[in-house]
Amino acid sequence: MSPGKEYAKADSRYMTSDDFTVAMETVTAWAWGPLSFLTFLAFLRRHPSRYVLQLIVSLGQLYGDVLYFATEAQAGWTHSDPRPLYFWVYFVGINGLWVLVPGALLLDACYQLSAAQRGLDRPRHKAH
Repeated sequence: MSPGKEYAKADSRYMTSDDFTVAMETVTAWAWGPLSFLTFLAFLRRHPSRYVLQLIVSLGQLYGDVLYFATEAQAGWTHSDPRPLYFWVYFVGINGLWVLVPGALLLDACYQLSAAQRGLDRPRHKAH
């Protein structure tokens, strides 16, 4: 059995071409995927926009994850398998990583950008 079919046991929306899931995965494939690669390159090259890109990608991914869980909760968890392996390990656990990692990267980007702004906001001493 393919990993996709196995995962679909945890969330049947992936077997039925659910409108929300298709839209969310399309945005992930066409926006967050390429932007993640661009962010990776920005970090390799120490480009000044690297933390702005990290913030954008992380916030977008986190927003999608919140919508992913919220739409399923709103539907009464009807698409998720109640068996512990499929619900807690696959549905909650694996998808939970997509909340924790972007959340941590979002906090890191905020910290880095705030530190940079603090440095710019410090009064500068004029040379006499």
